[in-house]
This record gives sequence, C-alpha cells and structure tokens, in this order.
Amino acid sequence: MMSNVEETQPLISHLIELRNRLLRSFIFVAVVFLALVYFSNDIYHLIATPLLDAMPAGSTMIATNVAAPFFTPIKLTALTAVFISVPFLLYQLWAFVAPALYSHEKRLVYPLLFSSTLLFYVGVAFAYYVVFPLVFSFLTKTTPDGVAMATDISSYLDFVLTLFLAFGVCFEVPVAIILLCWAGVTTPEDLKAKRPYIIVTAFVVGMLLTPPDIFSQTLLAIPMCLLFEVGVICARFYRPKDDENAIE
Repeated sequence: MMSNVEETQPLISHLIELRNRLLRSFIFVAVVFLALVYFSNDIYHLIATPLLDAMPAGSTMIATNVAAPFFTPIKLTALTAVFISVPFLLYQLWAFVAPALYSHEKRLVYPLLFSSTLLFYVGVAFAYYVVFPLVFSFLTKTTPDGVAMATDISSYLDFVLTLFLAFGVCFEVPVAIILLCWAGVTTPEDLKAKRPYIIVTAFVVGMLLTPPDIFSQTLLAIPMCLLFEVGVICARFYRPKDDENAIE
C-alpha cells in the first residue's frame, strides 16, 4: 500500500509541474500579445508589404468578409506573439524534461535547442526577405490580361503562414539529422551514401510545399540540400546513445 502511495506522489508532482509550466507559457504569450495588439494593423501591413510592393500601381488588397479587417490582424498578432515566445516556450519544455537527462545529454541538448530555434527564425526570415519578393513578383506578372489582382487579406494570411511554417520547419533539417543519428536510426555514412535520393526528395518537398513556380521550389530545395550537408557534419559529434552508455 505504501509503495503505491510513493509511486503516485512523483506522478502528481510531475503533473503539477507540467501544469505550472503550461500556465507560465500561456501567461507569457498573453503578455506579449497584449503588448502587440495595439500594433496589429501595422504588423499585418508589414507582412503584406512583399505583395503590395509587387502589385500593379493602384491595386489594393480586399476583405471579402465583414469581420475580416478586424479579426485577420488580430489572428496574425496572436501568432506573432507565439512566434516571439518560442525561446521561452522551449525553455519551459527544457526545464520540464531536463531532470530526466544525464549530464552529458544535457550538454548535447543545449546546442540543439539553440540551433533549432535559430534555424526556425532564419527559415522564416529567408521566406520573407528572399522568397516572397520573387514569388509575388512572378505571380503578379503572370496575371492574365483583363484580370485585376485583388487578394483577400484572410487568404493572403493563410498563404504566407503556410510558407512561413514550411520554410521554418524545413530549415530544421540539421537538427532532425542529428537526432536520427543520435538515436541510432541512421549514421552520417549512410546518409552520405543516400545523398542523391535526398536531393531528389528535397526538390519534391519544395514542389509540394511552395506555389507552382520554379523559383520558390528551388529556393526551398537548395537550402534543404545545404542544411543536409551541415547536419551530416554535425552528426559526427553525436554518438548513438548505446555507444555513450557503453563508454560510461
């Protein structure tokens, strides 16, 4: 009877800690959102700038829903608050799982957390500053004669969020490779041998996740290939867990 009580107490303490960390995360995101909500229209204008700069003179975006001019910037602001809060959210996740890790695992996870956050931000910035101008310039120039380009603000937001997520996630390729090698699923040597297939896969992923133009597909595939090489190099410093345990 006593053993059951002792087993239940750690579980309850873990659940309480999880609840507290989730609550802290929610409060942090809410505070950031409240700090940004006044500037919601400015934030949307910033995100819409690549399309507005590429549209013909006199063209504007439109709202096909009565409430869209209010709710669309608010939705973007909420997502921006989450985006800004990513380092804090990852820290809360790390603080929750760290006690279960060995000291050498903690030393290896630190650079992974930092690099994964940085790579996601770099992917989003790459999409905004490099991909969007090229894609929107291509799309506006291919508009048929007699067709006025008037993009709905809600549809535009969904479109750019999809690209942000696609580039942010795809830039995590090195982290994914390191984790796979660290878990013993594959090795850097195996990945190098499969390089031709991975290059083809990168272009297929670029085709599926980006608009149907060669520029955005290539701009996603090429960084993925380069990041694959970076991941293979970095994975050499992460031995499989079984090997680490054997050494210890």
